[in-house]
Amino acid sequence: MTTKPLYKIETSEGDDGTLHPAEQLWTPGEDAVENGFLVYRGLHVTGIDDPTDDHLYPVGFVVLGHHRWADIIEAAAAYMARIHGWRNLHLYPGDDPSELTPRIPRAVLTHGVFLRHPHPDHGCGCEWDETWRMVWAPSTEPGAVPITAMRHPAAPVTAAGIPNPDEGAPATWAA
Repeated sequence: MTTKPLYKIETSEGDDGTLHPAEQLWTPGEDAVENGFLVYRGLHVTGIDDPTDDHLYPVGFVVLGHHRWADIIEAAAAYMARIHGWRNLHLYPGDDPSELTPRIPRAVLTHGVFLRHPHPDHGCGCEWDETWRMVWAPSTEPGAVPITAMRHPAAPVTAAGIPNPDEGAPATWAA
């Protein structure tokens, strides 16, 4: 029995009609900081957008590895302070502070696959050159790395598309 893959590596067609990978699997390591991750108390954290990519600020956060909920909250707050100059994690700039502030969402322990564009042997020179995307994946998926993820408290519940352990997703709640 074969299963449908959760992600597909994009390809492009060469002048001779041959398909070449336009992406490669990327395992964040020493180069994580150069690719948008911030190091906070030994944790590698970055902000993520939802699939529409139309937000000024992150709708969620990912931290490489599996960590405690409290550590993710601290790392997310540090990310927002260093990258966006925020003093608190709860509201987006310009929000009305008298409105109900959503409670901080719980962190989720899950896995993801990082795909870097373009494949280094077949660069295309497009606007996505040297960027990466992340796709949620089960731990058994080739190239999957452990991730702790959390939605931004002010983002809509569905904004980041983070796996929900209560709905059968391949994830568990962080302690």
